[in-house]
Amino acid sequence: VPATAEDIKVGLLLPFSGVYAALGNDIEAGFQLGLEQFGADSGATFEVIREDTEVKPPVALGRAKKLILQDKVDVMAGIVSSGVLGAVRDMVHGAGVPLIVANAGNDEATGAACSPYITRMSFSNGQVNRPMGAWLAGQGVQKVFTLAPDYAAGRQMIDAFTTGFTAAGGEIVGQEFTPFQKTQDFGPYLAKAQASGADAVYVFYAGGEAISFVKQYDSFGLKADLPLYGAGFLTSPLYVNAEGPAAEGVITALHYVPTIENAENAAFAKAFTAATGRVPSEYAVQGFDTARALVEAVKAGATDRDSLANALRQVRFDGPRGTLAIDPATNNLLQPIYVYETVAGEAGLTQKVLAQLPAEADPLNGCAMPAVTTN
Repeated sequence: VPATAEDIKVGLLLPFSGVYAALGNDIEAGFQLGLEQFGADSGATFEVIREDTEVKPPVALGRAKKLILQDKVDVMAGIVSSGVLGAVRDMVHGAGVPLIVANAGNDEATGAACSPYITRMSFSNGQVNRPMGAWLAGQGVQKVFTLAPDYAAGRQMIDAFTTGFTAAGGEIVGQEFTPFQKTQDFGPYLAKAQASGADAVYVFYAGGEAISFVKQYDSFGLKADLPLYGAGFLTSPLYVNAEGPAAEGVITALHYVPTIENAENAAFAKAFTAATGRVPSEYAVQGFDTARALVEAVKAGATDRDSLANALRQVRFDGPRGTLAIDPATNNLLQPIYVYETVAGEAGLTQKVLAQLPAEADPLNGCAMPAVTTN
């Protein structure tokens, strides 16, 4: 611990309004809980300045500029949308301000657009889906029909699943991308899936689209004959109760569910529920682990932008998700992936973990990591 640890100024850049406000609020609640639990150990005090990205890249760029130039923050954290992350990337890199990504999963952020100042504590789109391809093939599923919204995350998630599934001997018998945030009726796509000869359907949807998709899949009568699999955002704890019984039996893969059995998760879930009255989601744990990563960097002696950037790349700890570490080749997080089934519990829907898939480094994906220039 630095003998005279000063205030660390943190800019928290999250959507507090707009379509992803619930995600922003969950990340912030996890982040604050993490600072409360771990911050005192660092000998530093943390001043948090909140800014609302509104999920709009130009707005987020203005707020990031304010945090860097006016507030002179030591570090930034947050970013829910990949579009927002793409928009602020060059400014963050050019100003040399460390950014801890607490959600956005775009593969290029730790690929071709990687930066020693950008460290991801959430997930990458590829990482969540690639191992699920091999797992599904291992369950004897041979033919799959895929669906996702037509934007970068949807395509990256499905591409990664397809890579894993076909490498394990599976066959993709049909693939459709639905207009993002414009598709109310999934019926025509479900009819194609039904006619495709697939053994199963694999999808990525999140938020409002996930709720309507899961409900329509069930009411279309597909679930019994054509099991539904996907990226775990499909049945996220944040909104699975809105899906209701339609979500039961759906099997998905994610880096966190509240029912993972380890001591860290038991303590975290209890503390988060006590603080907020709700079960922690993947977004909550991302905020919590982001705060912990920052504290660990400060404990390692980091006090300014460059030393924080360097220390964040070496962070490793056991948290609610299991053992976490940063891959210094890309600054992406290394973490286990959990396959889980949504099942009826005593107090509503809950998550039954079926398998823990090993942590795998993402491919470099065009990343040639430059060094942090230490002043």
